[in-house]
Formats: sequence, C-alpha cells, structure tokens
Amino acid sequence: MSTRAPAAPATSAAPYGGTTLAGTATLLRFALRRDRVRLPVWVAALTAGTALTALSFRDLYPDAAARRTAAASVSSPAGLALSGPERYLADYTYGAMLGHQMLSFTAVLLALFTVLTVTRHSRAEEESGRAELVRSAAVGRYAPLAVALGVALIACLAVGAALTLALGAQGVPDVGWGGSLLYGAAHAATGLVFAAVAALTGQLTAHARGASGMAFAVLGLAYLLRAAGDMGSGALSWLSPIGWAQRTYVYLDDRWWPLLLSAAATAVLLAGAVTLSNRRDLGAGLRPARGGPPRASAALTHPLGLAWRLHRGLLLGFAVALLVFGASYGGVLADAEEMVRDVEVLQDALARLGGVSVTESFAAMVLVVMVVVAAVYVVIAALRPRAEESGRRAEPLLATALSRTRWLGGHLAVALAGGTLLLLLAGLAFGLVGAAVTGDGGLVPELTGAALAYAPALWVTAGVACLLYGWLPRAVTLTWVVPLLGFVVSYLGPLLQLPDWLTYVSPFSHVPHLPAEPLTWTPLVVLTLLAGALLALGLAGFRRRDLETA
Repeated sequence: MSTRAPAAPATSAAPYGGTTLAGTATLLRFALRRDRVRLPVWVAALTAGTALTALSFRDLYPDAAARRTAAASVSSPAGLALSGPERYLADYTYGAMLGHQMLSFTAVLLALFTVLTVTRHSRAEEESGRAELVRSAAVGRYAPLAVALGVALIACLAVGAALTLALGAQGVPDVGWGGSLLYGAAHAATGLVFAAVAALTGQLTAHARGASGMAFAVLGLAYLLRAAGDMGSGALSWLSPIGWAQRTYVYLDDRWWPLLLSAAATAVLLAGAVTLSNRRDLGAGLRPARGGPPRASAALTHPLGLAWRLHRGLLLGFAVALLVFGASYGGVLADAEEMVRDVEVLQDALARLGGVSVTESFAAMVLVVMVVVAAVYVVIAALRPRAEESGRRAEPLLATALSRTRWLGGHLAVALAGGTLLLLLAGLAFGLVGAAVTGDGGLVPELTGAALAYAPALWVTAGVACLLYGWLPRAVTLTWVVPLLGFVVSYLGPLLQLPDWLTYVSPFSHVPHLPAEPLTWTPLVVLTLLAGALLALGLAGFRRRDLETA
C-alpha cells in the first residue's frame, strides 16, 4: 500500500473561462447595446457641429483679407488662449482656421465623453454591484476594464472617421482629405488619452463620481496648460495632450508625429491602470475611504442636506470651470470690435442681437456658451435621482418616513440653486475681467445680471428632466437635447441663419439677449411658470409610479 499523497492540481492565474480577457467580446456587445443611443448622438453632434462650422467659414470670411483680419483679431494673448497656437496665423486658410479655433474645443468634448464612458462601464458597475455578479461567471479579470476601454475606442474611431468623411467631402478650399484624416486622428488620439486617464483614476477611488471628477480635473489642467503655453511659453503646451493635438498644425503642416506622444501616454496610463487593478479588491479603491464622524451631522438627516452632500463635488468642479470660462471670455472683450471688423456675416449676426455697441452684442453672444455649460450641470444634477434609484440607494431611504416628494425635491432644489449660482459666478468673472481690460466698470453689474437672466431657462431644463424622470424614467437621457438645442439655436443660430420656428423650441432663445437687448420680464415670468408646472407634473408622476431598481 502506497503512502504517497496524491499530487495537487495545477493552478493557473487565469479563470476557468480561459484567459484574463475571457468574456470580453460578449460584454462588449452588451455595453454597445446599452450605449446604442448615447454613442451615435455624441458622434453625430460633434461631427455636425464641426461640419457646420467649416461651412460657415466661407460665408463669414469670403476672401483672404477677411481671414487676415480674423487672424489679427485673435492674435492677442487672450485670443490665443481661447483658440490655439500662433503658428496657425501664419497662413490663415479655412483649414488652418478650423484647426486653430475648433480642434481644442471638440477634442475637449470628446474627452468628456470618453471619461464618462469608461467610468460608466467600469467603476460605476463595481459601485452598483453588477460587476461582482458578472465576475462570478466565466469572465476574465481584465475583461470589464477592456470592455470600458473598447467602447471608448469605438467612440473615438467613430468620431475620427465621421470627421474625416464630413470635412473631406465638403469641398471647402484648403480642407483636403489628407488634413481631414489627421484632424480626425488628432481627436481620436486625444479622446483615448483621457479614456486611459479615467481607467487609471477608476483604480484610485471606490466611487464613480470621484473617478470621473479626478479625470475631469486632469482634463481641466491639460486645457489650462495648453492655454498658458499658447499665451507665452510654448513649452507648457507640450505637457498637454490637447497641445499635442494642436501641434500637428493640421491643414497647415500636417505633422503626424505629435500623435505618437498621445499613443505613448495612452500606453503608459493603461499599463498603470492594469497594474493598480491587481493591487485592489473588487469594488474597492486604492485610496482608503476617509473615516467619517461617529454620528451624522444634523444636515444629513434632512433630504436637502443629503442632496447637497452628494452634489457638492460636481458643483465645485463646474464652478471652477465657469470661473475660468468667464475670465477667459472677459479678456477678449476689449478686442471685440477688432475681431468682427470686416466680417460681414458676423456683423449681421451681432446686429440681429441688437446692442448699442459691438462689445455688448459680442458679450450677449458668448454668454450663451457659459449658460449652456451651466445647463449641462443642471441636467447631470437633475438626473442624479435616477442613478440613486437604479443603484438601489433610494429604496431604503423611501422605506422610512421620508416622502418621495421631499427626497426628489432635495435633489431638484440643489440642481436649481446650483445652476443659478453657476450663472452668478460666470457673469461675475466675465464682468470683472471685462471691466479690467476695457476700463468700463459698468460691465460688472451688467454682465452679472445678463447671466442671471438665463436662470428661468435653466429651471425649465430641470423641469424637463423631472417630468421625464417622473413619468418615463427610461427616457431621461432625452433631457440632453435641451442644452444641445440651446447651443445650436442661441449661439450658432444667428451665424447659420436657422429658421425662426426653430427658435421657439428652445427655452434659452426666449431669454432677452442682455446686455444687447432691453430687459423684458414677460418671457422670464412665463419660463418660470412653465418650469414650476413641469416640476409639479414630474413630482406627481414620481409619486404614482413604482421604483425601478433593475
């Protein structure tokens, strides 16, 4: 009889599904199905905005003299900080103008989307507990992260391809196929860098809000480095992925090699994300959670206090962004007349806004951009209850004596007050810097009041979100149409000469274009009443429907 023990079975680091990437293809198909509406809308919006802008350049700047005037108008440090490096101004063709004025703007929007996409399909899945269920099947360790990055990669490639085709096929002078291919590739490369940033920040914290917030902070720093480098020392721009994209000098020099920096940064960040993912538990982050007090504060026992605790990080990030935007736009007010000189279409657009001076009309136009950014915050904040409900965090609260109206009302109150506060900060920064560069101290109250006049339009935006959440919770993403339509109608409408009937659809187009137009209270009162009705209807629907936790 042998006394030798049986041999132990061989072990493997790979799951019984095969490899550390087992199940990636199936999960990727499921993730794309979840984003079947979100992804095409973003691709279409970014492509359409860029294509329409490229077409409008031919009407705005019909000849070389007009383009030289445009180049001179943005050659100041403030103008370069808003647009891009001075090298584009050497030969300001339509293509150079597109790369100078639009590349950084649309690249930032694509980076925002990739950050949200990676966080949504990775850290948010862990936070909700769904990732644990998925990982209990024959799914590899790295499959969820690979899926999140795969969706971001598909989005970047789709945007790059769509931009290439849309711009190359337009026949705009100096916007050829070679430059269009580089233009699309620069966007895709920048989007992938920040997708990798989100993958890395997702390993540091256990919360999706924290992961996306840190990634947005990196994006904001990259934009500031790019702006500072274009204003003075160009070395700072080489520290920013956005600066790398602009240093391709698309449609001018068509340099591909700066994109190698984006590829290298993406590879390093992804390697770091994979390494850090091996050092943490599922559902946890590397950064230990900060211990809280033994007893909750009195504010957390109130629905409004709890909502403020959940929203304050997001509000702080948007407040910083709008302060920077307001200060940046205020810095170019002194050059407003020079910027629109000899640009007939732009002068006509400003004339339609009214105003005693070009500065007032120009301020009324660019103020719309800051208002749309504030509307984005309102949408995100107003849709937070949907995330709380689907994440099963609302049900335990509503099982207590807390009513549905008070719980949802707390979130809506923070969204409404927060959006109004953002308008105040944006208008104040706009006015203070504008007054400093023009010497007109009256711009401070004038522009602050002009920004606050859009508050009722933001309240209507929150009302639309509440109405959809109360009655059609699965359709709440349609709320994003409101700020998108507001940007197209209120900002691009005067330039593209859109039909008048389209302006009636957007709540932002009913607000008087202060300071170019006189203040009229009737539309503001009507918008406020409409917002109240939408909020009341949404709360009534939420009280009557069942909670959805799937």
